[in-house]
Formats: sequence, C-alpha cells, structure tokens
Amino acid sequence: MKFFLIAGEASGDLHASNLMKALRVKDPQAMFVGLGGDKMREEGCDIRVDYREMAYMGFVAVLQNLDKVKRNFRIAKQSLLEQKPNVLILIDYPSFNLKIAKFCKKHLPNTRIIYYIPPKIWAWKKWRIHNIAKYCDNILGIFPFEPNFYAKYGYKCHYVGNPTADCIREFTSTTQTIHHTNTIAILPGSRRSEISHCLPTMLEAARAVAKNKYQIIVAAAPGIDDSFYQTYLENEILTRTPYATLAQAKAAVVNSGTATLETALIGCPQTAVYHVAGSKYLEKFLRPIMFSIPNFTLVNIISKQEIIQELIASRFTQENVTNELQRLLHDNAYREQMQANYLHLWNILGNNSASETAAEQIITTVN
Repeated sequence: MKFFLIAGEASGDLHASNLMKALRVKDPQAMFVGLGGDKMREEGCDIRVDYREMAYMGFVAVLQNLDKVKRNFRIAKQSLLEQKPNVLILIDYPSFNLKIAKFCKKHLPNTRIIYYIPPKIWAWKKWRIHNIAKYCDNILGIFPFEPNFYAKYGYKCHYVGNPTADCIREFTSTTQTIHHTNTIAILPGSRRSEISHCLPTMLEAARAVAKNKYQIIVAAAPGIDDSFYQTYLENEILTRTPYATLAQAKAAVVNSGTATLETALIGCPQTAVYHVAGSKYLEKFLRPIMFSIPNFTLVNIISKQEIIQELIASRFTQENVTNELQRLLHDNAYREQMQANYLHLWNILGNNSASETAAEQIITTVN
C-alpha cells in the first residue's frame, strides 16, 4: 500500500516515523510519501516539503510567510493527485491538515483519510470536530478521554495509546542508571516565536535561584540552530538531549505543551509557563469564550487535578517563576507529592504502544 503522511512539526515528524515502522511490520511493501522531516526521511519517506518550511504559528507569522504557505498547499495537493495513495495520514497540524483532508475527500474519494493525533479541540475550537468527522474515515486519539469527548457529538474516536509515553518507555529501557545532579532544566518551546518570548524570563528566574549552586541547561528544539539561542545565553549549557537532561535535573521550567508531559513521565519536578500577548485582556474577556477547560497543561488536564503550577499569561513573571523554582528545589514534601502524582499519569495513559495500535487501526480501516 501507499501511505501519504503530513507532519508539520518536529514532534509530528517523530511520531510519524514510529508509525511508519509499525506500518511496515504490517505491510513490508509499504511505500511512504509526504510532508515531514528527517525522522520520516530516515524511515524511507519521500519528503516533498520539510516541516521546517511549515511551522508557522499565529496570524502574523502566517501572513509574513504567505507565499510559502501557499506553495506548501500547492505541493501537497499536486503530490496527492500524482501519488493517489491508499491512505492519507494526518498528524496534528490542523489548520493545514483539515484543508488537505477536504481536498482529498473531493478529488481522491477512494483514498482513506486517517487523523492520527487529532487537534486538541477539547481545549478550544470545538467546532472543528464536525469537519474532522466529516472528512476522516478514522480518528485515532492519543489521550484516554478523547473517545468520550467525540461520543458527546455522536462521533467515534479510538484511543490508541500515547506516543509520548512510548518515547519515554524506550528512553528509560535503553538508559543506564542516571544520577541526579544540581542542574535546572529549561525547555523554552519548539518555535522561534515562543522561544524568543519565553526564554529570557525563564533564564532570569533560573539565574536568580541558581547562583553558584546549580547549573542551568537549556534544551534546544530540533530544526533551530544553536546560534539562535546564543543571544540569550550567558553561562548556561545548551543541549540537544532533553530526556537525559530532565532525568538528571533537580527541577525544570517548561514551556506549556507536550514537553510538560515528557517532563512528568520522566519524573522531573517542574513548573509550566506560557507567554500570551495581551494576556490581561485575554484572561478577562476571551478565556471564557475560547477555552472550555480549567487547565492548560497536559499533565493537569489528563490527571484532572493541578499537579504542576501553571504560570500562564499574566502569571508568567520572573518573580513567580523564581518563587516556584525555589519551592521545587527545596521543599522535599512538595517535590515528592508531585512525583507521586506523576506515577498516576502512567496508569491513566495505559501500556498500549500507540504506533502499533494505530497501525492496526489503519490497516483495518483500509481493508
């Protein structure tokens, strides 16, 4: 069979590559074409557009790169019509992927459309659920509460397991005993815009705590050159091994996103931060309209309780981050309770291999 995959970010590239491995077990003759990155390319995918040319977030960024966005759509559509794949697999990246799904449904009616890692519509933009269900033949969720969410609207979604949990399991199974060190891990995000907004404040807070007692280590994102970070760094270390860094660190400051879940599953005490432009206005007027859940971070959403502090929008200040870091580093009871709550996350997510279960679902859908 021929599979066309679209991943618009580094995490999607990774999870798509793991899915490709699982699909090849089911179908050794499988062929892969798509939009993605190095991980997918290493697994034999014919990459038509690199995700580094796709990762534009927000209205301004999209407007500034409108020519590239249009080009990406054109290449994706032309490639689909040329390849006529048996299956189109969408990985997150909803603004782009839903338009491609609509195009595929119209022009390639025999191609099955699978949404693996659907967008987080349970947090915001719930109206997207109807288009997802309309265009997709199967929806494969990665959070255990997603099937119930879709069921409320009369749609089906299968929980296949969590690919982030799979990655952490693989890391821990292949890693020798790690000794904790006097380090503070900083994970400032995966996009240039969020890094530039968040990293300076994260570093100021960590420096206020670290002094001569702790080494600060900043985890760089795939696809972003070291030189981009050097503007912000003084005596900090830049690394591209975030899992090992988190496993050794005594505490972490993490930009809200999948990284908070990774940090929790590795077991590192953390606080989550996120910059929001015009944050006071957003919190007062827009939050009740745009967001329908009480928490922002995956750790707290999945657990249905506040395990980690969320220093979001107007709460994201150097003082607040510094105070929370002090507590994470020096309040042993607080640290231990947080780590105990982390263990509960593993029970909620279960032991399914997301890639293997998703591959089974995809093959079943096609057959």
